[in-house]
Amino acid sequence: MVSRWSWLISLLGRKLWFRAALISLLAILAPLVAILAAPIIPPGLADKLGADSVAQILNILASSMLAVTTFSLTTMVSAYAAATTSVTPRATKLMIEDTTSQNVLAAFLGSFLFSLAGIITLAMNLQGERGRLVLFVFTLIVVLIIVVTLVRWIDYVVRLGRVNETTEKVELAIEDALRAWLERPNLGGTPLVAGSARREGHIHPVHIPAVGYVRHIDAPALAAWARAKGTTISLAAIPGTLVDPTRPVAYLEKQPEEEDLEALRLAFSLGKERSFDQDPRFGFSVLAEISSRALSPGINDPGTAIDVISRATRLLIHWDVAEERAKPELPCIYVPALTAEELLDDVFTPIARDGAGLVEVQIRLQKAFAVLARQGGGRCREAAGQHSRMALLRAERALGFEPDMERVRKAAAEVTG
Repeated sequence: MVSRWSWLISLLGRKLWFRAALISLLAILAPLVAILAAPIIPPGLADKLGADSVAQILNILASSMLAVTTFSLTTMVSAYAAATTSVTPRATKLMIEDTTSQNVLAAFLGSFLFSLAGIITLAMNLQGERGRLVLFVFTLIVVLIIVVTLVRWIDYVVRLGRVNETTEKVELAIEDALRAWLERPNLGGTPLVAGSARREGHIHPVHIPAVGYVRHIDAPALAAWARAKGTTISLAAIPGTLVDPTRPVAYLEKQPEEEDLEALRLAFSLGKERSFDQDPRFGFSVLAEISSRALSPGINDPGTAIDVISRATRLLIHWDVAEERAKPELPCIYVPALTAEELLDDVFTPIARDGAGLVEVQIRLQKAFAVLARQGGGRCREAAGQHSRMALLRAERALGFEPDMERVRKAAAEVTG
């Protein structure tokens, strides 16, 4: 379980500017290291290895890397805009946080700043002949990094912003969130009884005087607070919940002092947008948005919707067959469980609605429900049957060609067969 501060630090590390700033700082320090390392270089070695050519190489790097950095940034912005238009704006955040594009931009910008710093130190004659050799070695290393980065960038940039590439990023984000949930179900707490909003006896609500989505919950901090107060907590808002000053985020057995409530509220991190980290349902909703955009009359791309169905089915199978942890790590916290009804409703209901008149989409949906209904875990069996019946009703109202409808009915029969 990630604490609040660790989560905030991880968010900082995903920022586009952070990686670029870190590499740029190292690039500026490299020529200064050459000055400090100069005394350990044997005299005369610089002339033998051709270190005098370092100034020319640095000039070439300075003139070329600025153009390459500008071009790369323009390409990334264009890809983000294309993804926003053709996929969904919610997926653009994953593209911005992509480590490959961040590393590329940081390498190019760092190379440019390294060459500038090197040219400045050479002009000031701070290194001497032996320092030039160290700077020459650093320059060769930078050139090697640029070559490797360019090769990777050429392969990556042709796929940047494409629908399949963006959909795969969403799938991987959901997989990470599901894996974290499966490793510590219910954030490590005790699951609430199905249909119960809170544990019996928890009557004192806890409110946060703000409006926003719950993006992260520091469960260990909540458990430590509960143990210190000798009480238990029922969470009323899990990650992805929209809260306001009138909606409780938790319930307590006893009414604590206001100063104690402030420490409890700090465990809830709110934001204007939902986060993929602790919220698998958000990822499934984004997958549904991608399919809905593809099924719109302006795009008319049922193949993308079928691809989304396959990806969602694969993720749900992984969640269905996973073993449950027998004992909660934080028994003093009671957390609403993640249900199959919610997950299937997030991803499959929009697809069934928007693809009701497309026989290929309806058949693929029924096949997905049949696969989920047969899984050994059994978590999705009842929900898959319910969604199969609803999708069949939608298809009967939208499909006017009876042979197509018969094919959908035949596929639906496999769900309960």
